[in-house]
Amino acid sequence: MLSEYTNIVSKIKNLFLQEEFGAKTILVAEGKIAQKAYYIEKGAARAWFNHDGKEITFQFLFEGEFISSIESILSKSPSWYSIETIEPLTVYSISTEEFRQKMEQLPHVKEFYNHYIQQRLQAYQKLFVSHIKDSPEKRYQELLQQSPEIIRRIPQHYIASYLGITSVSLSRIRNRR
Repeated sequence: MLSEYTNIVSKIKNLFLQEEFGAKTILVAEGKIAQKAYYIEKGAARAWFNHDGKEITFQFLFEGEFISSIESILSKSPSWYSIETIEPLTVYSISTEEFRQKMEQLPHVKEFYNHYIQQRLQAYQKLFVSHIKDSPEKRYQELLQQSPEIIRRIPQHYIASYLGITSVSLSRIRNRR
């Protein structure tokens, strides 16, 4: 499966244009229609939304992942959230219109995209349920076990937002360990 994935990604990357962005660059703005889809070659980004003036992070994205506003691409509607670089980012980009065309013209692109959407849906459902049923300590413990790269690369205030707690609470949880 990994070699099949690599083969499909290399075919898809050939359709994209390489770009570089500095840290703290907004790639997709909440309330705006996404103009591009991206594949991350190097760097990290986050997806977040504004809730009463507070930034709520709900996803981190790293090398080998695609990023954009899924609902904006599919429905040509404004994005419900922003996507911002955390580290300098090297990406391959394609306009959303061209991406939609390629999905219709090339069955392997559409199949890959559908598989990717299913994976994202599962991740979002897991995060949603975890925020309801698990304590912040348990969410942090699972993050340590399942995604140590987030702990190593992402600033603490973004991790706290992702876990649904304050930076002070996160510090206390980390100190108890």
